[in-house]
Amino acid sequence: MMRRLIGEDIELVTVLPPDLSAIKADASQIEQVIINLAVNARDAMPQGGKLIIETANVHLDEGYAQIHASVKPGPYVMLAVSDNGTGMDTRTMAHIFEPFFTTKEKGKGTGLGLATVYGIVKQSEGYIWVYSEPGHGTSFKVYLPQAEAIKEKDAARTVEIQPAAPHGSETVLLVEDEDGVRSLVRGILEAGGYKVLDANRPLKAWAASQQFDGPIHLLLTDVVMPQMNGPDLAEKLKVLRPKTKVLYMSGYTDGAILYHGVLQPGTPFLQKPFTPEVLARKVREVLDASII
Repeated sequence: MMRRLIGEDIELVTVLPPDLSAIKADASQIEQVIINLAVNARDAMPQGGKLIIETANVHLDEGYAQIHASVKPGPYVMLAVSDNGTGMDTRTMAHIFEPFFTTKEKGKGTGLGLATVYGIVKQSEGYIWVYSEPGHGTSFKVYLPQAEAIKEKDAARTVEIQPAAPHGSETVLLVEDEDGVRSLVRGILEAGGYKVLDANRPLKAWAASQQFDGPIHLLLTDVVMPQMNGPDLAEKLKVLRPKTKVLYMSGYTDGAILYHGVLQPGTPFLQKPFTPEVLARKVREVLDASII
């Protein structure tokens, strides 16, 4: 049904882990969510493209809840639907879940598809989040609570095996255009002992790197930003500081980033949202890795 729905000029990619936890929801309604998001993605790719459907077990922590006021921390199942279509600006994203709001031509959209998705997700006690940049596609992420028995089992297992988050003393250049995210990440890094230089734009980060006298051990940068993207900034910085390691982060999913060719397979990458522990471990992992 999905193949007939999206047409032959759109490649369908699925990333579905076998150990996905259970959720409590109406199956036909979840089907409707997937169909509506797929149709939305199809319409954003009039010349064809890639549609990526991903699922994963995730944990939304207190840090994520701080910048998403309605979110209750805990274990969730994520359903992500991503495309490499036209994308949206922040003004459009602010209205997309409103009933009858549409950017499509008259007669080509009712404006109820995403409003229906929003209603179903809320009815299922979940959350929906969208990340998009004009010209770089869109990722919709739906978070649905894991079933109660699975929650308790996972929570107990997490308590048993979770060692303390690693610390460090290196200097990190943090580049992130969302103020709330940048502030949160900076706080986590500084609490872990790192010295942090931060910037909300790549050109500001480049200027900061030129003015800073000491070594910059790690560039932690968003992938898609105004002025210049993360990979281009990393290449530019490598000329000035060849020993600086790089870790990318993005609101787009791992699959969307890799399947759309934005980053090469094996490139260090963090998908937002992430917990402080995941960030700390990934930063330490990249810093400790040998340069190839």
